[in-house]
Amino acid sequence: MEHYDIVVIGGGPAGLAAAIEAKKQGIEKVLVLERDIEAGGILQQCIHNGFGIHYFNEELTGPEYAQRFINMARKDKIDILLDTIVTSISKDKIINATNSKGILTIEAKAIVLAMGCRERTRGSLAIPGDRPAGVFTAGAAQRYINIEGYMVGKKVIVLGAGDIGMIMARRIVLEGGEVIAVINRGAFAKGLTRNIVQCLEHYGIPLMYNHNITKITGKDRVERVTIAQTDEKKEVIPGTEKEYECDTVLLSVGLIPENELSRLAGIEIDRRTSGPYVNESMETSVPGIFACGNVVHVHDVVDFVTEESNKAGANAARYVKGEIDSQGETMNARVSGGITYCVPQRLRYSAMPDKFDLFMRVEEIYDEARIVFKNQGRQLASFRKQNLNPGEMIKQVLTKQLFKDAQGDIEISLEVGGAK
Repeated sequence: MEHYDIVVIGGGPAGLAAAIEAKKQGIEKVLVLERDIEAGGILQQCIHNGFGIHYFNEELTGPEYAQRFINMARKDKIDILLDTIVTSISKDKIINATNSKGILTIEAKAIVLAMGCRERTRGSLAIPGDRPAGVFTAGAAQRYINIEGYMVGKKVIVLGAGDIGMIMARRIVLEGGEVIAVINRGAFAKGLTRNIVQCLEHYGIPLMYNHNITKITGKDRVERVTIAQTDEKKEVIPGTEKEYECDTVLLSVGLIPENELSRLAGIEIDRRTSGPYVNESMETSVPGIFACGNVVHVHDVVDFVTEESNKAGANAARYVKGEIDSQGETMNARVSGGITYCVPQRLRYSAMPDKFDLFMRVEEIYDEARIVFKNQGRQLASFRKQNLNPGEMIKQVLTKQLFKDAQGDIEISLEVGGAK
């Protein structure tokens, strides 16, 4: 059995940032386990720019952003095992993994979960029709084009206005393909506004709101799809169907945090985020197991992933050194009134830093609103917000002082001044 102070599961931007921060805090034995053949995670196939603006104050491509952390990890002499799949973790922090050398058993004093997320597939959507070639998730298409060097199709329809879908619509046009349209079931996109502008509007790609694919037709390869209008409940409106000829369908219909290992360890999962419940230290419900990045909740900006992962790595180091107490009275953060979730979901006044970030999302588009924090009916704070969008995460800075006399649950709600 191998013994490490901290083991990080996942060698993407979250895992590398957590490991580097733990090393900075004086932890000597840090190990990163990565299932791919190289570190860097999904950023290795994100060759577009737009990364690093918040964290490095400069605009980088995905591989450039990842390489900076790979270089820092090498400089800090952090152990990284590539092509290694973790099969289980336990509450007592025993990790089982496998690679070409065989089966590994590793004991850790603390674990950081940074497994990222995966894409929803056609199977989860139950789209009727044939099962031909030419149906890809947007991320799979991104890997084929940017890493493997294969063009996925010539005449493409994208289902879902997520960030990856819109970025891939632009990518296909740049490679000489045609994108008929990006289809969106609801009245607003789930991706960032900047991607609507830079990836679709600048390239003349139509974005069809309130539409859905109702049938895929094709024998060996996709030949056409049927698209219909949807109502306010995202249900298909009969009689509005229209056929479009195409050879490829890309699916950008949501991301799911990878938490199979978390569940095996008995970690409590938040049904709203599909990620672990975490406290202000990014510690899960199992003492000594921390989590960060897209395994906790799906981010839209990798810079925020890095900041969150720095926190997880630093607090894992504090746990190993005995400077953090996993006990203590906990206040649950409960959301309502237009807010879909918040992270962290649990707060301990005794362990709070003087300032910390709370991340939230809203369920609709709001022109103007206030985010209100209350405790036992007493208002603790109120923050005015404008142009809130479900596709863009809210980052709210809070101070420890706000919660000085709070007891029990913290209620977080939205008081709406205007909604679209």
